[in-house]
Amino acid sequence: MWRMRSTLVRFVPAGSRKQSKWRNFEVFVHSFLRATDDAFAFTSSWTGFLESNAPSTMAAAAAAAPPARGTLREDLTCAICCDLFREPVMLACMHHFCKPCISRYWRGTQGPVSCPQCRKEFSSKHFQTNYLVTAMVEKVRATTSDSYIKNLEKQLKETLDSHRLKKEDFINAIRRDKDKMDTIKRVGADLQAHVKEEFRALHQILLNEEACSLEQLRREEEEELEKVRRHLEATELAVRELEDGIKALEQASAATENIVLAELPQLRPCVRENIAPEFDANAFRNKYMAPLQYITWRKMFKSLNPGPSPLTFDVDTAHPNIHVSRDKTAAVECDVEAPHTDSNKRFLQCVNILAAQSFQSGRHYWEVEVGSKPKWDLGVASEAVDRRARIKLSPESGYWTLRLRKGREYSAGTQPWTRLRLGSCPQRLGVFLDCEERRVSFYNADDMSLLYSFAGGPRGKAFPFFSPCISDRSQRAPPIKLLHYPPVALSG
Repeated sequence: MWRMRSTLVRFVPAGSRKQSKWRNFEVFVHSFLRATDDAFAFTSSWTGFLESNAPSTMAAAAAAAPPARGTLREDLTCAICCDLFREPVMLACMHHFCKPCISRYWRGTQGPVSCPQCRKEFSSKHFQTNYLVTAMVEKVRATTSDSYIKNLEKQLKETLDSHRLKKEDFINAIRRDKDKMDTIKRVGADLQAHVKEEFRALHQILLNEEACSLEQLRREEEEELEKVRRHLEATELAVRELEDGIKALEQASAATENIVLAELPQLRPCVRENIAPEFDANAFRNKYMAPLQYITWRKMFKSLNPGPSPLTFDVDTAHPNIHVSRDKTAAVECDVEAPHTDSNKRFLQCVNILAAQSFQSGRHYWEVEVGSKPKWDLGVASEAVDRRARIKLSPESGYWTLRLRKGREYSAGTQPWTRLRLGSCPQRLGVFLDCEERRVSFYNADDMSLLYSFAGGPRGKAFPFFSPCISDRSQRAPPIKLLHYPPVALSG
């Protein structure tokens, strides 16, 4: 590499050339040498890596490779003092020496002088300062100083520690991801078992209904067949008796040719003809060509767990401005206070009302129709909530609710509120309370899509909670309605 540099330096113009050309060429040489330094540094780093990671490979390569050239430090070492150049100068033969060293070497010499390396003679003691080599020497001296090496070691240690910490973070992240995957698989397996159990129960209901319908059909078919069979047997018996009578009469008729018949032969009385049983095939068919799926679906309500709970409002808990319908399934906020009695159960500060039914075990589901109301709150409230104070609706206060504001802003009752982005505005909402799992979930009852779910639900007794809210006085406030799906057992 240094030979290449020396060759390039040979092309440096003498002092008679223009100064601008010298400057341009010096810049070119400086850029070229910097590139060669980078390539040399890369080669040295790669060589060190191979030596540390694949000694056998390096040994084989070294055996086949040509002799290695000198290092950059060796190229920048004075041949006289065997140390890095100090004030490097270049002779006409392109060899470099320290200015003090070459001056001392030539001291006392009269007449021609020679190069200490190539022994080429010169007529005068002439040399030229090489600023490019000077800069390179200073760079090498700076990068090999104790302070530089210590600083580099410090940077290497910090970088190594940083990489180790990042590696540890990545390993922990991998471990967490694997734990999450195990959790997902475990929860997924549990949920699959739960879903299969739920549908197995539905399948069993349908199988039972199918077996019951088939058994009823079999019995009715057998009853109709038995009616016709009895009539058939009676008719066949009457035919046989009539045949016997006909035979006796025919014999008596033949005997009259020889004797005078004094009286008719004794005959069995004829069997009275039974009226043939009627069978209305259309009526029999229509009974089992009815909408069996809908009939079965109606019957399934009494077996669903949980089935829709037929809630009613508890008027003793209603705020005075809430009016409740006679059947206690509709509640609306009004300007005029409804007649009421003082009760510790009644809400006084907020326009709230509870259901008459409470739950503290099992799983329960109910549906509420909110229609086009622009604002409302509904959900579940703990029995111990303060009904005489104005309290923020949150699980910390004993409320697990969903709310609507301005006709389009849906939020879950957390603190702060959790905004929900719904694709459509539900007209009916379903509330699911699992007392054992302590979970309260809200659904769009039109398509049963999950809107929000609270973990850490109420402990102990809890009531369905509703608030029709204070409505716009310019419009008539629509009510909140409790939907009923009575488990009617239809007659088969």
